[in-house]
Amino acid sequence: MSRQRRRDTQPELALRRHLHALGLRYRVEARPLPSVRITADIVFGPAKVAVFVDGCFWHVCPMHATFPRANRSWWNEKLERNIERDRRNDRTLINAGWLPVHVWEHEDPEEVAYRIATLVKMRRDGVRGST
Repeated sequence: MSRQRRRDTQPELALRRHLHALGLRYRVEARPLPSVRITADIVFGPAKVAVFVDGCFWHVCPMHATFPRANRSWWNEKLERNIERDRRNDRTLINAGWLPVHVWEHEDPEEVAYRIATLVKMRRDGVRGST
């Protein structure tokens, strides 16, 4: 697990390129709430939008999830804890006025960038949207 890339993955880089091309500026691998240990992949501070690019394996994608055969019970518990942590982090961000946005690594980065750009614009203009 220590060899798994935590930032600057190909899906993240592709999404960031499209967001930048749309004129959006953001922070990378940042904490939306400095007092809480939650790190988002992409953060739009003024709009309070935190983007998480979720890997299909680690976050149990409904389309592509796979489960290792060896040590199956440990992996099931580990992946379930990941899901629970994501939900807990989302609640924390929402309670602080942030909009957490989760995208799967397999989603089209251009489509995702347009979706995020719309959300950021709505939040900047004072309209509270959701995903």
